[in-house]
Amino acid sequence: MRRAPQSLDPRRFGAHQNVNSAWWHWTVNVLASSPGVGRKGRAALLTRAGIDVGTAIVEPGCFFFGARVRLGDWAWINHRCYFDARDQIEVGPFCSLAMEVMLCTSTHDIGDAGKRAGPYRSAPIAIGEGTWLGTRAMVLPGVTIGPGCVVAAGAVVTEDLDAHGVYAGAPARRIRDLDPGDG
Repeated sequence: MRRAPQSLDPRRFGAHQNVNSAWWHWTVNVLASSPGVGRKGRAALLTRAGIDVGTAIVEPGCFFFGARVRLGDWAWINHRCYFDARDQIEVGPFCSLAMEVMLCTSTHDIGDAGKRAGPYRSAPIAIGEGTWLGTRAMVLPGVTIGPGCVVAAGAVVTEDLDAHGVYAGAPARRIRDLDPGDG
């Protein structure tokens, strides 16, 4: 049985908050992602689509694969970040995500010889307050990053990171301690 194409009539947005709908993806990943939409308009569109933006700043070109995202107050989400929100993503307040950061909540377990991409699974990601993720850093499913961390550009975070450290590499390893300060 063939499904009728979905209408992209903006007056019907309330009826299409299903993240699997063409309308939801068009609103979030085309319209809100456009550099022609200002920060306030982008935040309003993302909020209307079910993404918890609050006072965070989201730059153009970001892609959201699902609405299970909570951005903390005054978080900065730079151009072309990718949110694989098949599970919950929590970005703490005052975090900074540089360009093209990838937050991936889903993966496959290793399968048998006939198909190495085995059973699908997902796990949440949590990023602590004041953390900075460098350009093209990647965070994999189930990771919690402690507050006050710096993750170097291109790092691949495969496991939890303790607070107030600089992490680099693939997989990311702690290379320096940072002063927790008084905040």
